[in-house]
Amino acid sequence: MTSNRTFTMIKPDAVANGHIGNIINDITVAGFKIKAMKYLQLTNAQAEGFYAVHKERGFFGELISFMVSGPIVAIILEKVNAIEDFRTLIGATNPENAAEGTIRKKYAKSIDANAVHGSDSNENAAIEGSYFFSEFERF
Repeated sequence: MTSNRTFTMIKPDAVANGHIGNIINDITVAGFKIKAMKYLQLTNAQAEGFYAVHKERGFFGELISFMVSGPIVAIILEKVNAIEDFRTLIGATNPENAAEGTIRKKYAKSIDANAVHGSDSNENAAIEGSYFFSEFERF
């Protein structure tokens, strides 16, 4: 079953570089509706919980340090075909490989500081959205 909801997070690098407004503008111009949004500073425990799937990987410690280095913006988005369309909008994880006009091509600095997170499946969107918003499915 395809969901019309997805989850995104504007990461600390994009927040620190003043790109929140531009990224949100790109998202809304692409036809997404913001259903919920929250500005917050992750604790180590929150970042470790959110990225638990990567716990055994060598980059986990660096990822957690990066994610707690500054505030983030967590957002639930809605649009028909939300997951696929949002993944296209944000572009490749490595901004050097991202298509022109994508969020990562415009605002990311590196594969690590890649400006935004975007859910990769309906299941993960629900899990990730629920991590920050207690009523993910009801928005």
